[in-house]
Amino acid sequence: MSIESIDPDEVSAADILGSAIERREDPALLTGNAEYTDDIQLPNTAHLAVVRSRYGHAQIDGVDTSDAEEMPGVIGVYTHDDLHREDTPGGGSFELPVGWLLPSLNNVSHPVLAKDKVRYQGDGIAVVVAENRYQAHDAAGAVEVDYERLDATTNPSEALGEDAPSLHGDDAEGNVALDWEIGDEEKTAEAFESASHTVRTELSNQLLIPNAMEPRAAVATYNPGSEELDVFMTSQNPHLHRLLMAGVIGHPEHKLRIKAPDVGGGFGSKIHHYADEALVAWCSKLLERPVKWTATRSETYLTDAPGRGHETTAELAMDDDGTIVGLRVDTEANLGAYLSTFAPAVPTYLYGTLLSGQYDIPAIYGHVTGAYTNVPPVDAYRGAGRPEASFLVERLVHLGAKEMGMDPAEFRRRNFVPDDAFPYETQVAVVYDSGDYEKPLDKALELVDYESFRERQEQARAKGKYLGIGFSCYIEACGLAPSELAGQLGAQAGLWESSLVRVHPSGTVTAFCGTSGHGQGHATTYAQIVANELGVPYDDVEVVEGDTDEIPQGMGTYGSRSAAVGGSSLVKSSEKVVEKAKKIAAHQLEADPDDIAFEDGEFHVAGAPDRAIGIQEASQQAYLAHDIPDDMEPGLEATSFYDPDNFVFPFGTHVAIVEVDPESGEIEFEKYVAVDDVGNQINPKIVEGQVHGGVAQGIGQALYEGAEYDDNGTLVTGSMQDYTVPKAEHIPDMETDSTVTPSPHNPLGVKGVGEAGTIAAPQAVVNAVADALEPFGVDGVEMPMTAERVWEAVEESTAADGGTADHGGDA
Repeated sequence: MSIESIDPDEVSAADILGSAIERREDPALLTGNAEYTDDIQLPNTAHLAVVRSRYGHAQIDGVDTSDAEEMPGVIGVYTHDDLHREDTPGGGSFELPVGWLLPSLNNVSHPVLAKDKVRYQGDGIAVVVAENRYQAHDAAGAVEVDYERLDATTNPSEALGEDAPSLHGDDAEGNVALDWEIGDEEKTAEAFESASHTVRTELSNQLLIPNAMEPRAAVATYNPGSEELDVFMTSQNPHLHRLLMAGVIGHPEHKLRIKAPDVGGGFGSKIHHYADEALVAWCSKLLERPVKWTATRSETYLTDAPGRGHETTAELAMDDDGTIVGLRVDTEANLGAYLSTFAPAVPTYLYGTLLSGQYDIPAIYGHVTGAYTNVPPVDAYRGAGRPEASFLVERLVHLGAKEMGMDPAEFRRRNFVPDDAFPYETQVAVVYDSGDYEKPLDKALELVDYESFRERQEQARAKGKYLGIGFSCYIEACGLAPSELAGQLGAQAGLWESSLVRVHPSGTVTAFCGTSGHGQGHATTYAQIVANELGVPYDDVEVVEGDTDEIPQGMGTYGSRSAAVGGSSLVKSSEKVVEKAKKIAAHQLEADPDDIAFEDGEFHVAGAPDRAIGIQEASQQAYLAHDIPDDMEPGLEATSFYDPDNFVFPFGTHVAIVEVDPESGEIEFEKYVAVDDVGNQINPKIVEGQVHGGVAQGIGQALYEGAEYDDNGTLVTGSMQDYTVPKAEHIPDMETDSTVTPSPHNPLGVKGVGEAGTIAAPQAVVNAVADALEPFGVDGVEMPMTAERVWEAVEESTAADGGTADHGGDA
């Protein structure tokens, strides 16, 4: 079903929460009136370009900047040595920090500009600042770098091999970045020894390149009189960027402002602290004038942190009746040339803790080895660890059902965590908040008319047409919390969220939140939350985020945390505002505060609804301060720092139906159904849009996308001509629906939806293709499932079977 948008003027404050009102962000975006970082034009702005390594791995024997320095418009050319001169302003570390530490971590130095060695194609060597961007790019091309090319390794399994080239020498022997495990190895081994049936598979979760519509960019301006440095940049978490940048360039945090204007998507790629933004800020401070840098699309392909990159061996153990008794995983994870900001968390605590999926599995063991390789530093990409976990669990379950000769839907149902078992503690260190896993599965089966499909499938096969159905019963973990636990796991920051709700004297409201939206619809959903809590008109609520000078503090937007953590913080601040306004109303009405009721934006004496005062009138009294309680300060605003008790765990069932042509390898969608449970929904239309976008990216991974490097570490898929981003025509029409299981861990009962589709979709499509090709003995095809790979899988399986596979029909 498709949800129709509602005009907010048609909805009362009491009904605003849960209504599919129109997004207020869209008019500016659609008319070109949004302001992105590259739109910012400051007087006397200089432009920066980065000299990047042409090789994936090389020794730097010399850098000659003389020709570039003489070119028209060039203001300065700076290398690693310039950053570390004694007269360099600030005295920063000029090394990028890691924001998540593990006991087994082999952290290495990550300079913002390479000195002796480059470790991936695109590694920064020097920066050029010129009067305009064309002069800067021309001069960057004139910088001469003397390289001694070294052998490269881009695959984690190869990088961990004995003969692999060493990236960091003794600082990371064997290219091992981390060695980590979760679960009970001995207990799991015993489960496998006693199991009646086991299945084993080897899986690749390929590297994906983020493709936000807006490339990364930064504009910095320094005021030498006040020593204030303002940086406008494409950021998902401005306060974290301020904290990290302050240390990198050596500038006082309280005199550094980070502001995210309108941001054209991120998908995780704009969480991390890159060298480029720090270099822009440093150059502005050095030159005492504004400096701008906007990445070219080619630069984003070379430098934006890719995601995934897992090579995994996975096993599932079952007893005689198909009950899962054990799961065992060994993963080699690609971490790239250096450790990015949150890289250590992604293949460990965001991955291993989801290995139970929706299933009651009594024994689980996961082992992860992280590898340094000659690709850009790998970090979070839409889902960050959870898609990798869900993919392998659902592929194993698909194979497990086949091994047992059971229907894949019924095999899943047999092993679900029972709906009366919540809160449910898994064998991999997390406690699921709430769930009812059969409901989305049942609804999805109904939407695809499952029994009828199986009949159609048999009939089609008799005619030489191969239909397949694939299931994905996924689970997600959102809103990583609480901060104390996150700290114990290695996080170098709290994971709470802050907000400030200010009611102005006229009764209008500004809600400040420490998250930082970049397409999610925060301006709409946050206004819905505050309007509902205060009982004021939706149009009277303005939402402000993404500016460290406006917001007290904040932790940003990623990991589907905004509604569960940021939204809950707004609820807490609104409750404090209502409580203060209630005391003012009681004073005005000459009643005891305990006798005052609040409903639909009005305070009234219990039992006497005619004796009432609205919250906006109470706000006016708060600022007049002529007649408020004696012990009360004037004004009406409140701040909250909300730290959740636990993660929230959305879940659902996605089903893909495809037709596969074994002669050509072509895959066509017949249907795609997504039934998600994200708890209470603030705005169902926005939820639907998030599901659509997530599924599109998940299908992109399944069928089209994948970063490829040659033996020298050179990116082969370095543009949209070579890296296939799916277009609208490649994405099937989706039928979406939902169930609602509220989370008990936040006042809104919400979970999270921003990453759900991407987590669910790949395995639904891979399982569907495997189901279609079951007559040919094909258990699965490596992603991306190009026509060539599908055709090769059929040919190899047929050849291995002696060429006896039945193509069906008259073919």
